Amino acid sequence: MSVDGYIDDASPDRLRLSSPADFDRVDGVRAACDAILVGAGTIRNDDPKLLIRSPVRRERRVERGLPPDLTKVTVTAGGDLDPDARFFTTGESPKVVYAPPAAVPALAERLGDRAEVIGAGDPVDFAALLADLAARGVRRLMVEGGGEIHTRFLTAGLADELQLVVAPFLIGDPSAPRFAGPGVFPQSPERPMRLAEATRIGDLVLLRYLLGGANRG
Repeated sequence: MSVDGYIDDASPDRLRLSSPADFDRVDGVRAACDAILVGAGTIRNDDPKLLIRSPVRRERRVERGLPPDLTKVTVTAGGDLDPDARFFTTGESPKVVYAPPAAVPALAERLGDRAEVIGAGDPVDFAALLADLAARGVRRLMVEGGGEIHTRFLTAGLADELQLVVAPFLIGDPSAPRFAGPGVFPQSPERPMRLAEATRIGDLVLLRYLLGGANRG
């Protein structure tokens, strides 16, 4: 995010806040996870592949008996997802979509064999989502965004760790998307997150915080 807490500007083109070195760091984090989750808005706006880029990391996963790609996960309220989005058309691992039960039939028909669509409450119950992923063998889930998804996980107290990279500039546009929106967060001045790491990445800085049970460990 920018120093003032934004993850993009308000222009039609995506603002890349990060650097090649940090993109490679993120790739390493992905390679250590079982699944990756983004919101439907991120799929529509950014059309991400969400693949592990490094051939070496992919080979090491296979050597450990893991698939080369992560299971991809998304959440949608209305089912407005394009089956030709790169989220669905790239990578060999499963794609899982969580949606309100009323949206499941039409969305399942639209996506066909490109994803499994699961009813998970209206609105989607994120604790139930995590329980379902755990039953599928997902032990470490990477949540990449966007801001609404960050807010839901953080306000529900469902995140164990926050990796926040701060970019050295300001956006200053209140209409731009922020890292997290308003909400009632378990973290407070009385119960702060615990800083586990602060690492310089060129002119960026990685702040790794432990939350909830991880904070107490």
